[in-house]
Amino acid sequence: MARIPLLGDTNNIASDGLEGLEHNFVTARIEDLVKWSRARSCWPATFGLACCAIEMMATGAAHYDLARYGMEVFRASPRQADLMIVAGRVSQKMAPILRQIYDQMMEPKWVISMGVCASSGGMFNNYAIVQGVDQIVPVDVYVPGCPPGPETLMHSILTLHDNIQNGELTRRRELNQGGAAIDLDLSPMSAETPVEIVEKTTS
Repeated sequence: MARIPLLGDTNNIASDGLEGLEHNFVTARIEDLVKWSRARSCWPATFGLACCAIEMMATGAAHYDLARYGMEVFRASPRQADLMIVAGRVSQKMAPILRQIYDQMMEPKWVISMGVCASSGGMFNNYAIVQGVDQIVPVDVYVPGCPPGPETLMHSILTLHDNIQNGELTRRRELNQGGAAIDLDLSPMSAETPVEIVEKTTS
């Protein structure tokens, strides 16, 4: 028997029955098709914060060509994106804005932490920089380097594609009862009690 469109190779059907039919569009589960389409249609949100953003832009340019993965459209609106690439250090002032953009993205959504500054604060071990973006949003893939090159970012994107397609990320989020699994205290901050400075008198 010949190779039939949509069914694939049908040579083993005569001897093995339906077991001889290779995995194809018709025999696939709807869940597998949805995972496959999600993995190959990630639209990143533009969120470049520091020098890692230059490498992210180079990845989308002609030499590396993210269009091969269906990711050439960097969306300016978070409501049209499902992937956030945090490229660069995150300051304390930027953290609530990053979280707001993440909350506005559509589900299911994914996060790549690009570079050591986004992943752990990097060389900026001080009060002004968030020591790891995973304190603000859940991170799916960490990209090492300072800054990581386009090849490293593309490897992380392919790793994310594999994790989306095998269902590992969605299973993890179901265990955490949601996408973020981070509880934010939105109650107004209590007023801090002033500290009295008492001068020491010498007798």
